[in-house]
Amino acid sequence: MSVIVDRPVPLSAITPVPARPHPVPAAPAPTVRPLNASARARGFALYVGLDEEKARAAGIDLPRLVEALKNLAAELVPDVETHASVALAPADAGGRDLDIVRLALQDPAALARRNQRDPAAEASDRTGVVVDISRRRVTLDGDQIGLTYKEFALLQYLVLREGQTIHRTELIASLWDADEEDTPNERTIDVHVRRLRAKLGEYEDIVRTVRGIGYRFDRHADVSIRHGATRSPDLF
Repeated sequence: MSVIVDRPVPLSAITPVPARPHPVPAAPAPTVRPLNASARARGFALYVGLDEEKARAAGIDLPRLVEALKNLAAELVPDVETHASVALAPADAGGRDLDIVRLALQDPAALARRNQRDPAAEASDRTGVVVDISRRRVTLDGDQIGLTYKEFALLQYLVLREGQTIHRTELIASLWDADEEDTPNERTIDVHVRRLRAKLGEYEDIVRTVRGIGYRFDRHADVSIRHGATRSPDLF
């Protein structure tokens, strides 16, 4: 991955967020391991893997989220000093958002893992996503993942309509029977998509969110679609 830039969030772009009205539950304190006897913890870095599209789909933008986190820190420790940076990367950069952010902001552990990889071995192990329509299964780099019937149906519906934006209402009408007890609404469709993306791991971005409408699958270099010898007549 290359052409990654780190830039501070402009204060003019931040919309103030009211302080939290309720106390925050205490979280377990992290274990700090000093590098030597004279070292002491002076702060911490919190990496948030969240692109602008996903933030908008959740009804927020990155500057507001940054300001909310800064407000929370100030509420807990009034004289705390904070600094926020946004990690920029090419739109087609593959991998998990969190990994991209950590590399962009020069996280030592992420850099060390990247430098320790054997590029030749890694390339031979990476086969990407294979959506096998005839066998109704999905593999990631050769390993089959356990999708539920609905999760596979949702992914299949999108990949067979490559490049088309599919409205949430169409997904409901096409993938759920009207008399099913668990027929979802538009918001629970988002939950199904989040669960599907979680199982796709670093390839989660093959399912794209179209804000205010639904979802889309675009042709992706890491994705192969297998239909088998003939297409089954009961495909969506």
